[in-house]
Amino acid sequence: MRILKTWKCDIDREIVKLKQQLNLLDGLSTNRTTVLKIIHDVQKCGDKAVVNYTKRFDKTSLSPDEFRVKDREIEEAYRKISLSFVKSIQRAITNIQTYQEHIRIRNVSSLKANGVVLDTLYSPLDSVGVYVPGGTASYPSTVLMNATPARVAGIGKIIMTTPPAKDGTIPPERLVAARETGVHEIYKVGGAQAIAALAFGTETIPKVDKIVGPGNIFVTLAKKEIYGYAGIDMLAGPSEVLIIADDRANPSFVAADLLSQAEHTPGIPILVTFSELLVERVTAELRRQINKLKRQAGTKKCLDTFGVIIVTKNIDECIETANALAPEHLQIMTQNPRSLLSSIKHAGAIFLGAYTPVALGDYIAGPSHVLPTSGTARFSSGLSVNDFLKRSSVITYSKSALKDAYNDLAEISGIEGLDAHTRSVQIRLKGARC
Repeated sequence: MRILKTWKCDIDREIVKLKQQLNLLDGLSTNRTTVLKIIHDVQKCGDKAVVNYTKRFDKTSLSPDEFRVKDREIEEAYRKISLSFVKSIQRAITNIQTYQEHIRIRNVSSLKANGVVLDTLYSPLDSVGVYVPGGTASYPSTVLMNATPARVAGIGKIIMTTPPAKDGTIPPERLVAARETGVHEIYKVGGAQAIAALAFGTETIPKVDKIVGPGNIFVTLAKKEIYGYAGIDMLAGPSEVLIIADDRANPSFVAADLLSQAEHTPGIPILVTFSELLVERVTAELRRQINKLKRQAGTKKCLDTFGVIIVTKNIDECIETANALAPEHLQIMTQNPRSLLSSIKHAGAIFLGAYTPVALGDYIAGPSHVLPTSGTARFSSGLSVNDFLKRSSVITYSKSALKDAYNDLAEISGIEGLDAHTRSVQIRLKGARC
């Protein structure tokens, strides 16, 4: 990991460089032409285009009637996994559901005054598409963290798309997670073609109102391009953690959490501390612990390429650095971590104390692990049940209330030159001949 000392470098310039490294959008334009063609082909040719791109990118030939996962495939998946895994999944779902129900927005009481009644209604979307990436891991947690909040919101139809293996199968853990969370339909389609299919619909894959879930650069760019045809959750970049640690932090804990982030390959691990002694001990722990990992080579490469240790003069500089970077995950491992909470302005999720690793948030704590990356925590939040609800305003005026509002409405609409707006009020107050 690179070590930067705030008194020996232009830390503001280094933070700008880190922001550029975190910024997903910088790398999108290179692949835009390819993604636009995929989207156009799927929109125009439907299933045929999905078949072609699945064969091209996933190296498997599936006919449209093979896209949807059959019940027997899910039943077979249960036979391939352990009962302990199912129980762990169920406990995680319970935690996620409990938290999401706790934060779900409720309809508020009517606001009434002088013949005016204002109501607010929250209602679930009709349908949602959950994208679950493939690759070297099975990612059942991605299913849980996207589909459970949608289910708590009361979504009528939850559709999942996920890339198949070369033999046309889906990992059993992913299928079981989908069944346990209440996903209604699962399709063996990945990549930009899956996003396009969900946005526009094909002969086989239904169109949805919103698409959520992380993916590679092609998936992310496809979500950006189809926005407006369907809603999206966010544009997710590489996973990142920033750890604020003081001189009393356990170096083995800090090192383990940096490695867990680097394991994402790419993942961006950042340590910010004022203790040079901690830096020495963490560095030694990294060398010791990395040799015990299954993904040793990739994790080491990620640590060397993206890992950064920033040594500050004091804890205040640690906080300033964290706020400047607005990390996806922020861990605070200090003597009294909660005392720093009021100073934190920007973070997707905050983990307090030595016994609260990011891994808890990734799997079972309850809040969704779908979080703003690339500094977007400055203006956005993690996925929750409330992202699957839409708000409608309900406005009721009596005739006397309309009369009271007329002069102000006429003044503003007159300035805008929209006399039909004014007349729509006049005709109610003065009669049809106005």
